[in-house]
Amino acid sequence: MVPAKVKIFLDSIKIKSEVLEHKTVYTAHDKAATLRLPEKVVGKTLVVKLDNKLALVLIPANRNLDKKKLIKAANTAKVTKDTKVKKVEFATERLIKSKLKGVRVGAVLPFGILWKIPTFVDRALLNNKTIVLSAGTHEDSVKMTPAQYKKALPELIAADIGKKR
Repeated sequence: MVPAKVKIFLDSIKIKSEVLEHKTVYTAHDKAATLRLPEKVVGKTLVVKLDNKLALVLIPANRNLDKKKLIKAANTAKVTKDTKVKKVEFATERLIKSKLKGVRVGAVLPFGILWKIPTFVDRALLNNKTIVLSAGTHEDSVKMTPAQYKKALPELIAADIGKKR
């Protein structure tokens, strides 16, 4: 069942989406297989540290994060006002649990606005007619258009930050 926080957030900003219930999955690859969808339409949410600042990154299941491209995108977007980002690291499970209250590790919502942290998305994901994103559980996903996702996150940073696996 989709967490109330997600439903309230999406309803409050009038986002049209469809909830997809599925068997328990722990990876975007498995989610795509379970839902019988191409990996390119299923987003995986990554929690990263840009130096010491948390950020969310959403990339298609068929791609990996290119840290150099993310650094470039972060510096272009000036997410750290006074300094340039020099290093990207994946956040630890412990850090995720302490900073992103209510999040299940492996089922992170792709809406950084809920925690007042920047959200980056790989442009490749936005090139699809519809996208499928984490709904905050391992058993639920949200299907929406890229336009609806962008509407939900007015400060979304879209950039070429993925690379082929």
